[in-house]
Amino acid sequence: MSLFSTVEPVRFEGPDSQNEFAYRVYDRNRVVLGKRMDEWLRVAVCYWHSFNWPGHDIFGAGTLPRPWLGASISQEMADVKLTAAFDFFKRLGVPYFTFHDVDAMATATTLKEHANNLKKIEDGMAARMADTGVKLLWGTANLFSHPRYAGGASTSPDPEVFAWAAAQVRCCLETTHRLGGENYVLWGGREGYDSLLNTDLGRELEQYARFLSMVVEHKHKIGFKGTILIEPKPFEPTKHQYDHDVAAVYAFLQRYGLAKEVKVNIEVNHATLAGLDFEHEIAVARACGIFGSIDINRGDPRNGWDTDQFPNNAQELVPSLVQLVQDKGFATGGFNFDAKLRRQSVEPADLYLAHIGGIDTISRALLAAADIVTEGALEKLKQKRYEGWGGSLGKRINSGELSLAGLADLATDQGLNPVPRSGRQELAESIIARHCKY
Repeated sequence: MSLFSTVEPVRFEGPDSQNEFAYRVYDRNRVVLGKRMDEWLRVAVCYWHSFNWPGHDIFGAGTLPRPWLGASISQEMADVKLTAAFDFFKRLGVPYFTFHDVDAMATATTLKEHANNLKKIEDGMAARMADTGVKLLWGTANLFSHPRYAGGASTSPDPEVFAWAAAQVRCCLETTHRLGGENYVLWGGREGYDSLLNTDLGRELEQYARFLSMVVEHKHKIGFKGTILIEPKPFEPTKHQYDHDVAAVYAFLQRYGLAKEVKVNIEVNHATLAGLDFEHEIAVARACGIFGSIDINRGDPRNGWDTDQFPNNAQELVPSLVQLVQDKGFATGGFNFDAKLRRQSVEPADLYLAHIGGIDTISRALLAAADIVTEGALEKLKQKRYEGWGGSLGKRINSGELSLAGLADLATDQGLNPVPRSGRQELAESIIARHCKY
C-alpha cells in the first residue's frame, strides 16, 4: 500500500462516463491516423512536482501530504517515494515518467555519496520499471536548487561549481542511459544573470557552450542513443536566462556548432513567460530542425510567474497539435506533465484528477488536430496564400538567378503594382474552433 493506493486503476470509459476517475477521451488503444493514441501522445508524469513538491509558496509552508519529504532525505524515505511514484504511474496507466536526480534519491553531501545514492535509486527504478512496464522518457540533473548553484552551474564564476555540475550530469546521464531513457534534458535555471554589473556575459556563454559540448561528447562516449534537450525559459529564477526562447537557443547552438546534436524541450508556461505563443515556439523549433519534446502545462494570465498548472483548454492546444500531427508525431519526445497541484488540492486523489483532466485535454486536441489535417482546409489555405512563390517570379528569386538590382529593374520594367490579398485569418481561426467537438 502507498499514499496513492486508494484509487482503482484508471481506465477509459468514454464521453458519457460519470466516473471522475476514468478517461473520457484518452483511449490508449484508439487508432488515430494509423497510430495508437498512446503512441501519439507518449504521456509522462514528472517526479518532482508530483512527488517532491510539498505545496509551499513564498508566503506559506507546504500543504500536501508527502511523508517522504524533509530537510534531509534518507534512503528509506527515497524508497517510500519510489514505491508511491510507481504505484501512481501504474494506476494512472501512463507509459513514461521523468525525474531529476536529487528529487528521487537520498540526500548526499559529497560527490561519492551522490553517485552511490543515485545508483541505489536507479536499481530501485529499474526493478519497478520491469514490474510495471513504465519507461523513462528522460532524466535530468538538478543544477539550480542547491546553494552552490546560486551563481549558476556551467556559468558559475567558480570553476569548482562547474566541476561539481559536470560530475552530477555525468552520473545522471549514465543513469538515464542504463535505464533506457529516450532523452536527456538540461534546464539552465540559473544559467543567466541577476545583474550585468557583476556579470561577464561573454565568458559565461563560452562556459555554457563548453559544458554542453562536454555533455554531447560523453553521450557519444557511453553510447547513449537518446536526444540531448535544452529547455528554454526567459527568466525565473534569474532575471535573464541565456536559453530565453527557442530562437535564442538555436542561435546559441549554431554559434557553437551544436545544432545537429541538441534539440529543445518546449514548455507551454515558459513560452508564455517569454511573451510568445506555445505554437510559435513549436513552429520555430520545427523550422530550425530542433524540435524534441514538450512539457505540457499552462500559466495563469493574471499571474506573471511560472504557475505550472495542468492544461484544461483543448482549443488553445490544437494549433500545436496540428504541427505535431503534420510531423507524424514525436521522434523521441513526448508530453511530460510538468505541472503541479494547487496548494488547496491536499488529497492524494487530487493528483489523479489533475492528470486525468490534463491527459483528456491533450487527447481532445489530438483528435481535433487529426481531423483538421485530414480535412486539409487549413493547409490548403496556407498553400493558397503562398502560391505565387511557385510561379516564375518566385522561382527566379529563390534560385538566385536575380540579384537585388536585377529584381528591382524587373519590378520597374514590368510596372509591378501588387495589391493586398486576404490572409483569411478569421477563416483559419474558425477551422480550429469548429473541430473542437470532442
